[in-house]
Amino acid sequence: MNMQVDIPTDAEANRILKLACLAVGGQGGGVLTDWIVAVAEANGYVAQSTSVAGVAQRTGATIYYVEMTKHTDRLPVFSLSPSEGDVDILISAELMEAGRSVMRGFVTPDRTTLIASAHRIAAVSEKIEPGDGRANSEEVLTACSLAAKRLVAFDMETMAVKAGSVISASLLGALAGSGALPFPRESYEEIIRASGRGVEASLRAFTAGYERAMRRDESGDVIEMVEEPAPGALPGIRGPEGMLKKWQALEARVQALPAPVQDLALRGLRKVVDFQDLAYGAEYLDRLDRAVALDSAEQGHALSLAAAKHLANAMCYDDIIRVADLKTRAHRFARVRKEVGVREENVLQLTEYFHPRAEEFCGTMPAFLGAAIEKRPKLFAWLDRRLNKGRRIRTDSARGFAMLWMVGGLRPMRRRLLRHKVERAHLEEWYALALGTVASDYALAVEILNCRRLIKGYSDTHVRGHSKYARVIGALDMLRGREDAADWLRRLREAALKDEKGVQLDGALKTVASFA
Repeated sequence: MNMQVDIPTDAEANRILKLACLAVGGQGGGVLTDWIVAVAEANGYVAQSTSVAGVAQRTGATIYYVEMTKHTDRLPVFSLSPSEGDVDILISAELMEAGRSVMRGFVTPDRTTLIASAHRIAAVSEKIEPGDGRANSEEVLTACSLAAKRLVAFDMETMAVKAGSVISASLLGALAGSGALPFPRESYEEIIRASGRGVEASLRAFTAGYERAMRRDESGDVIEMVEEPAPGALPGIRGPEGMLKKWQALEARVQALPAPVQDLALRGLRKVVDFQDLAYGAEYLDRLDRAVALDSAEQGHALSLAAAKHLANAMCYDDIIRVADLKTRAHRFARVRKEVGVREENVLQLTEYFHPRAEEFCGTMPAFLGAAIEKRPKLFAWLDRRLNKGRRIRTDSARGFAMLWMVGGLRPMRRRLLRHKVERAHLEEWYALALGTVASDYALAVEILNCRRLIKGYSDTHVRGHSKYARVIGALDMLRGREDAADWLRRLREAALKDEKGVQLDGALKTVASFA
């Protein structure tokens, strides 16, 4: 049997261009895909788009996939999803998604143009790590540059926001400016105009993305890191004249501290005063003065800096009063409206989730009463069965808001409550331990102060933090007297911050025990 094979005379005419776009909810990935398909069809191409939905909360992005080829008499056969090593253009609406696309093999140095916004959205894996779980953006950009044939990366999110649009428009502009598709700029702009919604804002964002992508270097790359904002000036303080005078007296005490400590101390002072009151701010400075008196410029004021930071965090623990106070502040509602894009004429409905335990309830009682309940297991268990469950409170309603506002209003009573008594006792024990170590091992004293990083949050998170802190500090007896004691305490703390279950801490403690 003879078989006749048609060999195309124009390979380029039959070439299928393959484009993948990775985006999370709210970034307009579907709109961007529709625009790309429309541009292709307007220029005599036939195109197909598909999407594979990701999982919510950043455990996965939606993958939009487009294949296109010049229109001919032959009907093309398109794929439904991208394959490793077989993508011409990859668009990522966030930097870490670009990194993941490299890891999955979608980006290859002989073929792929990678277009990525250099801004960051923290993934779940980064948020759940007890310490600083953020991935290194510079390392990801370097890996993307090595993996791609061409890289176009800059902050397209901020660019879109300034234009009053969403990132899909600036991504389209970057795609057009990259020249990765053989379509003129006018085609993209016509498609945006035809969409009929937010046209002017989308065109502004498109133009900004296009012009930035055009400013590429000799290799064709456009690489621009997102600069971390420098600490801005602290906002001014307003209030009654009598309270302002007391605040100015506290500020004067901060200005009398060593110059390297002043900025951090002022920020800490503001935090504790906001948490409680001016008298609480004076307590903060009294404690800080104890560390400053033991410190010196020869040591770089490391002890004072650590004390300024961690004392403020320790004094501003998260209790029910603090949570309720923060959730009912006016600027929080304004921030939420801005983040979700609620217009002034629209109504924002906001539901807060709470899961209090009996411990939190007893913590908001007078110290003697809360302690009495905790000492009675049957009564405590009875109370916990009725309290330990999730509750949803609508703070956009008068009833829900008033309930939280009243709880937040318990702040003047906080010093007499059980939770404050417990937190203060633990703070004094930790601080005395650190300052008592300065004379024998300055570096170890600093690391003891830094161990306060382990305690954060409230409810179960707070309990786990205390447990890890106790295990790390419990290793001090095995470390004292060693030249590398401070280094080993730091390693234990970092191991404790790496994972929630404490597996790495278990291994580090076994290592310390082996040479003790």
